[in-house]
Amino acid sequence: MNTLAIETHGETQIVRLQRGKSNPMDAELVDELREAIREANIDPDIRGLILTGQPGFFSVGLDVKALYAYDREEMYDFWQALAALIAELSASPKPWVAAINGHSPAGGCVLALCCDWRVMAEGKYKIGLNELPVGIVVPAPIYALYAHVIGERRAHQYLLEGRLMPPQEAFACGLVDQVVPEAEVLATAQAQLNKYLALNPKAFQKSKQNLRAGLLQQLHAPFEPTFRSTLDHWWSPESRAAIAEMVERFSQKSG
Repeated sequence: MNTLAIETHGETQIVRLQRGKSNPMDAELVDELREAIREANIDPDIRGLILTGQPGFFSVGLDVKALYAYDREEMYDFWQALAALIAELSASPKPWVAAINGHSPAGGCVLALCCDWRVMAEGKYKIGLNELPVGIVVPAPIYALYAHVIGERRAHQYLLEGRLMPPQEAFACGLVDQVVPEAEVLATAQAQLNKYLALNPKAFQKSKQNLRAGLLQQLHAPFEPTFRSTLDHWWSPESRAAIAEMVERFSQKSG
């Protein structure tokens, strides 16, 4: 794996996003995370998983600079794989806990939302879905995922605002379940995972499927009609110009 570091401790597997400093999501990271989910699902020795990032960044979200260089076929394939990742992580029969140890906007927030429980580091970090200010049309499944966690009205409002929240605000609205000092994030995630592991695994699996049945139906909606507006807008002249400016700003900062 080039973008993930995977550690196994007894019945727990820790999947750490490890792509650059801020874990921007490109096609390789999405594919490797899908592979990690598939392997964990069929490994009888792995009963629960923790998804985490690197100090300061859970994931900054989509790698806009890399995606800007994709052609139409590559972009279609990327969004198709991302849609599958969201559905597969949300539907995993095993418990997943997100240990959010830094910034988690946009795609990073989406990954955390797919998990069963979320703990976030306190401090200056931000989390939320800011796709609209970036110029990305929010697909219906991502709205469904957000609304499943924080409620319909709040998800609608926050998505239209592109709202990014500090940890305590995210806790207040239910986006994250606990906020702790950064040094305690992983241990807190493990403590919550241990609560899930104490349950009957088949009962947990069936209950999770039942509780998420409506959500999973929306996440498994046919790709083409569901994501067409997102793809069409990505290739519109005004969107390409705005993304080009963003990429230029990123390049100047990194240079």
